[in-house]
Amino acid sequence: MSQTPAETWEARYGGSDDYLYGTEPNDFLVSVINEQGTGDVLCLADGEGRNGVYLAGLGRTVVSVDLTSAGMAKAARLATDRGVELTTVVADLAEYDLGQEKWDLIVSVFAHTPPPIRARVHGAIARALRPGGRFVLEAYTPDQIGRGTGGPPVPELTMTLGTLRQELEGLTFEHAIETVRPVIEGSGHTGDGAVVQVIAVKG
Repeated sequence: MSQTPAETWEARYGGSDDYLYGTEPNDFLVSVINEQGTGDVLCLADGEGRNGVYLAGLGRTVVSVDLTSAGMAKAARLATDRGVELTTVVADLAEYDLGQEKWDLIVSVFAHTPPPIRARVHGAIARALRPGGRFVLEAYTPDQIGRGTGGPPVPELTMTLGTLRQELEGLTFEHAIETVRPVIEGSGHTGDGAVVQVIAVKG
């Protein structure tokens, strides 16, 4: 009997004290964060918390959401080690309520979910952001399949710029590219990756 996605990720995050994608933040996020203001931040599918902890260290008020209790336990441990405050929530994005005008920044870094869940979450982004709020995303594109450097096993779980423009209705895109770049993040991401990057703002 095959594992559910939750069981798979629980096993990945809970099987070792090591951090699968390392403890340092995503470098695209780091490169753009100074332009994103301050305030309340939601990190979607934040795994073991590396991005949420980083943002908390910059003085943001951060909520990290992930499907796994193992991942969020590691996130809490990392926050304690770094001396920062981080709120962790174990929740399935298929059901999680992003709220209304609640966030100044929403971050999605390699948050790959089945298309119906992704469309649901992205469709809620504009409502969940406060006016002037921003959405920062990096994800793998279908061109990543077969590279062997990390990411989803099937193209249905990847993202394209065209699909994101449709799903993120109500936001104005300030940065939107598909590219190939080195992604070196722990043992999980280990080489050149085909990615899509988006920065979008709620008017």
